[in-house]
Amino acid sequence: MVPVRTCVGCRVRAPRSALLRVVAVDSAVVIDEHARLPGRGAWLHDTPECMEAALRRRAFTRALRASGPLDTQAIEEHLQRKG
Repeated sequence: MVPVRTCVGCRVRAPRSALLRVVAVDSAVVIDEHARLPGRGAWLHDTPECMEAALRRRAFTRALRASGPLDTQAIEEHLQRKG
């Protein structure tokens, strides 16, 4: 059976391999390419639409259980390079 996760942006369930895992390191959200970084992770489709939805819903702060605002610059740059 394939592991399934829910995207924090669009809330659609998808295979783990179709999503990016992100974690909070200090006060920044970074991409965990190999899904091995310690700490709580959140999953996101690799699309600008899901990123915008996650930001609009403040999903990263809630999903990663952060106490303050998080810097999402690394993910935004990744999506711009990909797009």
